[in-house]
Amino acid sequence: MFSSFSAPSARGRGAVRLAVATLVSGLVAVTGVMAGAGTAVADGTAQNQGGATATIGGLKTYGAAVIHDAAGDQELSAGLFEMSVEGGGMLQTYCVDIRNPTQKDAKYHETPWSGTSLGANKDAGKIRWILQNSYPQVNDLAALAGKAGVKGGLTEQDAAAGTQVAIWRYSDDVDVDAVDPQAEKLADYLEKNARDVAEPKASLTLDPPAVSGRSGERLGPVTVHTNADSVTVTPPADSATSGVTIVDGDGKAVTSAADGSQVFFEVPEEAAAGSAELTVQASTTVPVGRAFASESRSQTQILAGSSESTVSATASAAWAEQGPIPALSAVENCAAGGVDLTAANKGDEDFTFKLMGIEHTIAAGESRTVTIPLQEDQAYDFTIEAPGGFQKRFTGVLDCRTKGSDTGDSTQLLTEPSPATVGGTSPDTNLAETGSSGATPVIGGTAIALVVIGGGVLVLVRNRNTPTKG
Repeated sequence: MFSSFSAPSARGRGAVRLAVATLVSGLVAVTGVMAGAGTAVADGTAQNQGGATATIGGLKTYGAAVIHDAAGDQELSAGLFEMSVEGGGMLQTYCVDIRNPTQKDAKYHETPWSGTSLGANKDAGKIRWILQNSYPQVNDLAALAGKAGVKGGLTEQDAAAGTQVAIWRYSDDVDVDAVDPQAEKLADYLEKNARDVAEPKASLTLDPPAVSGRSGERLGPVTVHTNADSVTVTPPADSATSGVTIVDGDGKAVTSAADGSQVFFEVPEEAAAGSAELTVQASTTVPVGRAFASESRSQTQILAGSSESTVSATASAAWAEQGPIPALSAVENCAAGGVDLTAANKGDEDFTFKLMGIEHTIAAGESRTVTIPLQEDQAYDFTIEAPGGFQKRFTGVLDCRTKGSDTGDSTQLLTEPSPATVGGTSPDTNLAETGSSGATPVIGGTAIALVVIGGGVLVLVRNRNTPTKG
């Protein structure tokens, strides 16, 4: 997952501060802060591509499973997690990342499959079929047992464990069985009968998430995509003083919208260079099969059930009278193994920035997407800035793959101690639930980065007046 801070650009060439921390092959890379004056880095806030944001509460309905690998047979818990949604609502999820632990009270965001291991998994659609055709979507356990040929019926614990085991066989490609015979029978039935089903649409998104233009213009459009009947539109916090309003295509003020609606930022002609953000919010059920990725290194989840829940999304706008005026957004792309940074320049001059030692120029009126390659589990933190102190920051941890048996990792026994991390044992790792290894520590910084690449160390150094060099 990643975080971002939206801010406008001003006249001149852009620059990038980059700080990356990663733990690879036992070697730790630590970023630090370079001494000297410089533009302050804006605080990153949780990036919400749209949808539900929730905090995991742990396993609630579960049984036992056994994973078979080179290390031998190892037992672990298997079943349904519960999450509490910010703003109200509850979610039920299964794990699609067996070899990583859950972190206590980890925060999760609704995420496209492309931003998780599911994006590169040809069997992801079969996982959604399992979710649609088993517990808790099918809560008539007698009927479910009949379909699966389970004699003696199913308890909720059997149903949850069997469903989770079937999901793991497709999500993690592991040899795993349920301990209870009834649960194992259900798992076999689900695995055998699973069919490919398309990825569900997000509960709420705004497209694009960032726009830009000149003062005095109507900036947009920003299109609402949602399964809710309607959404509430909240204008920028300082709209009363800045004069920036949210309107429709006819220039009428907007306070609510529906799926497919287009909204715009109306910026006064006299407005100085600046930025603003709108928020839309709704109450709806999140579609079964939506992925949830954490802000920390906590195992990826997939939605099995949702109550009426609060969902939200944000979009930003930047404007200036002249010069380059970029709109910046980013999304993790697991197929490409990195973060896709999109820059659209609505100004009258080129917008140029350096990233990972490479200079990129976005001509006036053009848009380009740049992929920032990252290693698996690598933390990233980069800020694109321009003269005048305007900047936008992106932070997160790339979490795209499950750890297969060929990596040398093994699932941790429930009775084993928590693995050591930098500075000692992590107090937040929940090994009473699924998962094996400790979370990769995220070590922040703003100016110096040591990046582990294949056992070597790449040093990225930048101050405010010197281009980044690799």
